[in-house]
Amino acid sequence: MTTDPPSIPHKGKRHFVDQLIINDFYPHIRTSRLGQGNETEVRQRDLRTELLQAEAAHFAKKNGVPVNEPVVESAAPKRLLEGAAPDGAGEAEEDPEAKRRRILEETRDIDADSEGSEDDSSEEESDDEDEAAELMRELEKIKKERLEQKEKEERERAAKEEEQREYDIAKGNPLLNPQDFNLKRRWDDDVVFKNQARGTEEKRGQEFVNDLLRSDFHRRFMSKYVR
Repeated sequence: MTTDPPSIPHKGKRHFVDQLIINDFYPHIRTSRLGQGNETEVRQRDLRTELLQAEAAHFAKKNGVPVNEPVVESAAPKRLLEGAAPDGAGEAEEDPEAKRRRILEETRDIDADSEGSEDDSSEEESDDEDEAAELMRELEKIKKERLEQKEKEERERAAKEEEQREYDIAKGNPLLNPQDFNLKRRWDDDVVFKNQARGTEEKRGQEFVNDLLRSDFHRRFMSKYVR
């Protein structure tokens, strides 16, 4: 019986493949060009001013206030136009601090308008809530009245049924109403031999007559032999 040594994985080949992939990857990396927002351009931008302008435009759009669209200029055209005045304008370039204050004032006015509109909307919402609460109270009142009316009708119906039941019990008792007590059928209506002696109640008993011509025997004799 032989014992083989354990297999040991080799990393050299895989490491070589990874190195080739990494070496092929570097030539394809591209750096940011002019106007694509590289680190230098980001440092030269006035991010605070752009943020304030975007915020002012957002609140203006939300409240329906007409405000000019914020113009965000890139850093490269700024550098090209530095020292040159705009066409048809003889005024100097606005101070950044003054521009920042002006934007803050515009933002403050827009915030005030926004707060006013929010107050109006909150008042309208409170009025709507009051109306809804009033309607709910009226609805609860109507439900309560209907429930009370239904309970009253149930009590009246139960009282009438109890009265009718007591009346039927009193009228159906023969001891309390002897004049209204009548048997609807005889006790021997369901016997097997019924009416077997019919006609016996019509027989009359023997009568003594002091006249031979008017006696029963004479009448039967004349009826049988003479007529």
